[in-house]
Amino acid sequence: MNSQKPLRVVVAGLGNMGRSHALAYHTNPGFQIAALVNRSDVPLPEGLSTYAIRRSFDEALRDEKPDVACIATYSDSHADYAVSAFEAGCHVFVEKPLATTVADAKRVVAAAKANGKKLVIGYILRHHPSWIRLIAEARKLGGPYVFRMNLNQQSSGHSWETHKQLMQTTSPIVDCGVHYLDVMLQITDARPVEVRGMGLRLSDEIAPSMYNYGHLQVLFDDGSVGWYEAGWGPMISETAFFVKDVISPNGCVSIVMKEGVRSDDIDTHTKTSTIRLHSAATGADGKFAKPDEMLSMQGEPGHQDLCDLEQAFVLKAVREDLDLTRHMDDAVKSLAVCLAADESVRSGLAVKL
Repeated sequence: MNSQKPLRVVVAGLGNMGRSHALAYHTNPGFQIAALVNRSDVPLPEGLSTYAIRRSFDEALRDEKPDVACIATYSDSHADYAVSAFEAGCHVFVEKPLATTVADAKRVVAAAKANGKKLVIGYILRHHPSWIRLIAEARKLGGPYVFRMNLNQQSSGHSWETHKQLMQTTSPIVDCGVHYLDVMLQITDARPVEVRGMGLRLSDEIAPSMYNYGHLQVLFDDGSVGWYEAGWGPMISETAFFVKDVISPNGCVSIVMKEGVRSDDIDTHTKTSTIRLHSAATGADGKFAKPDEMLSMQGEPGHQDLCDLEQAFVLKAVREDLDLTRHMDDAVKSLAVCLAADESVRSGLAVKL
């Protein structure tokens, strides 16, 4: 492939993430949008309004013969769409979670390998300079680790409607949890071995089989432990809704948020504000040898900037033939942990991995 020729891309799904990814393709000269696909017409931001919206993903693949397929539809369609795209000769970017079952996730990875194509999963935090720094600082501390993480969202109006749509197929601890299990996996090279989950349905507006609050605990084979909490809805508390804390015998690294941020602000989900480094080392007097270090993350990218970085990585992966083996393996592992937690919620039993 001529490295200077733009990659033609079909974007399937025009919700919040799909529109952001489409804008990233539109503004990156390395891509050319061949088609946008959605089940219904939706308002498009400036820059995308000139593109027609098609209804059929399969027809768009057949007619446009794109180089890349971007899949930002609901989770239950990810695996089938991705496999179809690989078989049509496309590289694939797919939003997280990769699939709704581990078997389907493995099927997608196998299709990528069988067709010799790149698979990039939408772990937006992998492209965030502040989170890259957080992970690097945590790895410097050395394990075993305690991971304390959550992202609760007090939602109403349009945000609550979106959450209810998502919960038709995926619980909060799966949909959001894969991000933070992926962060844990990047910090520790240990293998997750057991997960426990609990959840509660706090609204009659969701199916009896679904829950909008969940909490998981995961054990790793090096002794590391972690928890992740996610809740969506108008009843969810804004108190301590954003905790990102990694502890080791040598100290801890934490994200400190500004006062007054709201849980339903999409930029809050990725912005770090300040990283706090704490060393456990003490002097002869038994007191801490040095004060905590505060790393300002001022000027960090916003949500659209991160989507731009994500799609720039897709371009780099294709043009430079990057080895994405670890990227794909981590995606399957993080999904497996979250799905096992979901199973644990429903069975009341811990799940061995």
